[in-house]
Amino acid sequence: MKYAIVEISGRQFWVEKGKYYDLNRIPTELGKQITLNRVLLLNNDGEVLIGKPYLETVKITGKILDHFRDRKKIVYKMRPKKKTRKKQGHRQELTRVLIDILVLFKNLKGIIKWLIKKVQVVQKMVVIQTQNGLA
Repeated sequence: MKYAIVEISGRQFWVEKGKYYDLNRIPTELGKQITLNRVLLLNNDGEVLIGKPYLETVKITGKILDHFRDRKKIVYKMRPKKKTRKKQGHRQELTRVLIDILVLFKNLKGIIKWLIKKVQVVQKMVVIQTQNGLA
């Protein structure tokens, strides 16, 4: 069984291909593809990969199915012996996402592209630091 544990909007989800999940609202149009890059763990049919903190060689894509509001949650606050009561309702905005693809970059090409991006980011940081006189 192939599954992954992904961090999305501060929460962790166990995701599998072909299933849908309700996440906090993602401001994207319906039908668009999204990429989940904060993969904490991947189980590839018994081969377990654990990220430190994230796996950079794993790509998970999903499709936005729907935007909707969750059931109403009642928040009731009361101070005893003071006759103070406050009743509120809350409906969370959610997005339903269908997980399409769980991909592990095993070839060298995918890892090289990732490394080139990381080197470019480090080079930009060095240039900024030298301009500010920090290095």
